Amino acid sequence: MTTREELQLLANQSLLAHFADVCAGVVIVDASANVVWMNDHYPRRLHIADPAAMIGQPVEKIIPNSQMRQVVECGRPIMLDVMDFEGDSFVVTRLPLRNAEGTVVGGVGFMIFDDLRHLAPVVSRYQKLRLDLAEAERKLADARRTKYTFSSFIGAGPACSNLKQAARRASRTSSSVLILGETGTGKELLAQAVHAASPRANSPFVAVNIAAVPENLLEAEFFGVAPGAFTGAERRGRDGKFKLADGGTLFLDEIGDMSLALQAKLLRALQEREFEPVGSNKLIAVDVRIIAATSRNLEEMVAAGSFRADLYYRLNVILLRTPALRDRPEDMALLAEHLIESICRLQGMAPHGISLAALSRLQQHDWPGNVRELANVLERALLMSDGDVLEAEDLDLVMPTPKAPASFAGGNVIGIAEAVASAERAAILAALRNSHGNKVQAARLLGISRAALYEKIAILGVDAHAA
Repeated sequence: MTTREELQLLANQSLLAHFADVCAGVVIVDASANVVWMNDHYPRRLHIADPAAMIGQPVEKIIPNSQMRQVVECGRPIMLDVMDFEGDSFVVTRLPLRNAEGTVVGGVGFMIFDDLRHLAPVVSRYQKLRLDLAEAERKLADARRTKYTFSSFIGAGPACSNLKQAARRASRTSSSVLILGETGTGKELLAQAVHAASPRANSPFVAVNIAAVPENLLEAEFFGVAPGAFTGAERRGRDGKFKLADGGTLFLDEIGDMSLALQAKLLRALQEREFEPVGSNKLIAVDVRIIAATSRNLEEMVAAGSFRADLYYRLNVILLRTPALRDRPEDMALLAEHLIESICRLQGMAPHGISLAALSRLQQHDWPGNVRELANVLERALLMSDGDVLEAEDLDLVMPTPKAPASFAGGNVIGIAEAVASAERAAILAALRNSHGNKVQAARLLGISRAALYEKIAILGVDAHAA
């Protein structure tokens, strides 16, 4: 049975002979880059009349564009190259030859093809790989761009108007932003809007939901992993979210769920603007803007010792609070119309409207899940409705029984429809005031078309000049 060493020796001995037979030309040079040997094909292909006279000559005298001297001097191969000779082009490979001690004693060159058209399949596949890589990089860049702007944050009442005004001011700076608010109030949407309006808008927006990543993986998620940092780690390593967000914005959702140990590492990265990947002792500098968000009460957590006070102050440079849906009833009609339009478009449904009675029904709920819960209710109701207009009866099928209305001693009680109309009237007036009477801009603030705004002004009897 042939041993491994014998197979290796046999391969080494037969390699040159095999290549000499199949290649268009083979040349061997010594350590001084003088020609030692050529196979029969090479002299004919190079139009050499007397091959024997070439032995001992510098390789450049025979092949002016040869790189064999470079190979024997530096000891590095040139695996694939195109060599020009008297108007022809050849595909060549050049390899150094070493003795048992590892010293370069010469080199061998192979003319693999004497016609570049033989490379067409290789070039075609290479170009396809390049195109696929470029497309993958484009999709990845698109995924790291924001999808929302301030116009996506629907609402024209005082609470929303004040919030968006403060957020626009925040977008002009690079200071850290802390967004507080109940779940479903649009904290990430607002974070994207701040990034999209900032000087960093063309750089990445990278989001991390801390509550969704296991605690033991969060450090690697943030700072990346050095090559071969631990058993099973990728050989090339992996970039963390800080590196991916370099030059842009890193959004830390549910920051209140971060452990104290990781809070200390995050604080250092924010203070020093540098970090060490897991398993590395090399510091990497980054320029990242932090926007953090949570539905927890961080002040109470700081007092209880479950959140670092120094990190809290580092994050809480600019504070934004997203209002709960129950605290801005004047925005219910705008939100409902916007969500219904989006749901119908995504589901491929015909456009639907919503009646005043249905809006009144929405006003009777507390909405603990806020806008996210509202979107869920409207989608379920639309899928179960047979009409073109969403009615209160459609909502009754997917909503809990409304609470009994509170009594008002000595006061006049108005109907829900009148209350909704009053809220819409107030929202339109607020939008007109903010836009200085510009109806196109007011419609954009309200999240409706200009035609719909004119229609509502006429129906509700809004005095546009009073704005």
